[in-house]
Amino acid sequence: MLVHSKGARRAVWALFFVLFLPVFALPLLVIVAASFATSWSGALPSGPTLAHYQDIAHGDAGQALLTSVLTALAASAGALTVGTWAALAAERLGRRARRLVDGLFLLPVAVPSVVVGLSLLVAFSQPPFLLNGTPQIVIIAHTVLVTAFAYQSVTAALTRLDPAYEQSAAGLGARPGYVLWRVKLPLLLPSLTAAAGLCFALSMGELSATMMIYPPDWMPLPVQIFATTDRGSLFAGAALAVTLMAATLIVLLGVSRIRTKAAYR
Repeated sequence: MLVHSKGARRAVWALFFVLFLPVFALPLLVIVAASFATSWSGALPSGPTLAHYQDIAHGDAGQALLTSVLTALAASAGALTVGTWAALAAERLGRRARRLVDGLFLLPVAVPSVVVGLSLLVAFSQPPFLLNGTPQIVIIAHTVLVTAFAYQSVTAALTRLDPAYEQSAAGLGARPGYVLWRVKLPLLLPSLTAAAGLCFALSMGELSATMMIYPPDWMPLPVQIFATTDRGSLFAGAALAVTLMAATLIVLLGVSRIRTKAAYR
């Protein structure tokens, strides 16, 4: 919309496709093609087969996918709760205190995620917080890693929120808790759903920290993808990756519909 001439528009679209196809679309298409192949000796895959997906349907991949979804749902719920509460609390702090809170929540994403995994492994390997070898430590790790994104999303939404709504409700005698629950949070709902979708997608793809702490009975799908490709089964790993992408996309589309409905309420 900012480009008015037809020639400039065509140039922008051409630049978009030149950058988009090789950088974003082509790698995904390669993974999809590899998931239906048995070999790849030339420019295109050969030996089309559905065996990799049949193995997924009858193997342990279903349990690994369920583990990833449950972990992502729990981590997203925890991150959204903590991030929203912290953003609402930081809104009333002074500038220096708010910068300190921002730094604390951004710290886990400022360091490699494997460091976060190692720190949780050390912290929860001794009583009274002995969580090493349990699913809970994986959920905690994912929550720590994605809470920063929930916090940043809600903080950005709060800066754009018109204070007149709260002031009007308070002027009519509404208590602070009522204003928060019935006025402020509904206005933040589109941003909250967007933050939930982002946290879910990031948790579904998390690998580095998970590799440090996951127990054998709680293996998320990214770990199984890594283990499969590490054994040399690249095409089977590609099928697992496509399954992971499809499951994540389905959930994100559902979250997008909820967000759209919330925006037009």
